[in-house]
Amino acid sequence: MNSKIIANGILRAIAVILGVALLLYFLYMIQSVIVYIIIAAVLSLIARPVIIFLRKRLKFPNTLAVVVTMILFMGLIFGLISMFIPLINQQGENLSLLNIDTLESNIEQLLVQVNTYFSEIGINIFEQLKSADIFKNFKAVPYLLNTVVSTVGSISVGLFSVLFITFFFMKDSRILNKGLLTLVPKGKESRFQKSIEKIKDLLSRYFLGLLLQILILFILYTIVLVIFGIENAIVIAFLCALLNLIPYIGPLIAGVLMAILTMNSDVTLDFRTEILPTTIYVMIGYFVAQMVDNFFSQPKIFSEATKAHPLEIFLVIIIGGLLFGVMGMIVAVPGYTAIKVILKEFLSDNKIVKSLTKDL
Repeated sequence: MNSKIIANGILRAIAVILGVALLLYFLYMIQSVIVYIIIAAVLSLIARPVIIFLRKRLKFPNTLAVVVTMILFMGLIFGLISMFIPLINQQGENLSLLNIDTLESNIEQLLVQVNTYFSEIGINIFEQLKSADIFKNFKAVPYLLNTVVSTVGSISVGLFSVLFITFFFMKDSRILNKGLLTLVPKGKESRFQKSIEKIKDLLSRYFLGLLLQILILFILYTIVLVIFGIENAIVIAFLCALLNLIPYIGPLIAGVLMAILTMNSDVTLDFRTEILPTTIYVMIGYFVAQMVDNFFSQPKIFSEATKAHPLEIFLVIIIGGLLFGVMGMIVAVPGYTAIKVILKEFLSDNKIVKSLTKDL
């Protein structure tokens, strides 16, 4: 009898392990669909205040409010895409991507100017760069372009999928609620529903706060780039502001990108008297804008949106980065906010939970 019980237990354990393994494999195979759903959920949360405004203030029917919001979203997406076309064309002309020989000549010219400048202060870098034979790497550029073109189709499918899912999430916000409530134990549905509504409100404010942060940085970057006459200043400013969605790492990438695009705005200019001073001034302006964001706008916006202390947000982002990398840093704040709301609803008597959720 005992051996029978043990055998049954082993078989059950094996069945559970196989079931979990199959579930994980299934989730891995449909990871793109999961990403589409997550993006659609975020967009629906961002659109929520707009839909509520159209329904309550302008008395739009729900479907019409959703359609108008979707049109605004699509107009914004296509507007952003059209913004990047001039930048791509300009950079293509500057780097002569379709003419490898001209590209090599332009970069050699720039390196000669760099070498001349640094040679005057006793640093010789030209020989090391030439010995590295970096120019042969540009032969791969046409292959890279072919790869980019081949991915346009899949990106189009992804964009359509996200917009389609977003429409139904906005039209019927209860779709997500019903799916989540099926996982909740019986008798706790009402408390969980209350948590979901609170999470929606806080995350809507958080994502709108992100948009406000990007807008402030976009304005500051644009002012800096326009002052120094950088071509396609608006597009470069928007791209660099968008990179700030990645906490801490994003601003570093944005700074490098802004420096490169500034230096590449006209490689025919003299490096010592034109390119280098302009780049230095632009980067000074960039760091000033980052200081404004780091010490004023970001702490104010995020702390008010999530009802959390700026130090608390900083620690959560760092921990998320250590555990899950860049993606962990991006989802740390919204994930932490959702966990806080759920803990307050179900463990409100706990001393630690009380301390963390006193402002919610």
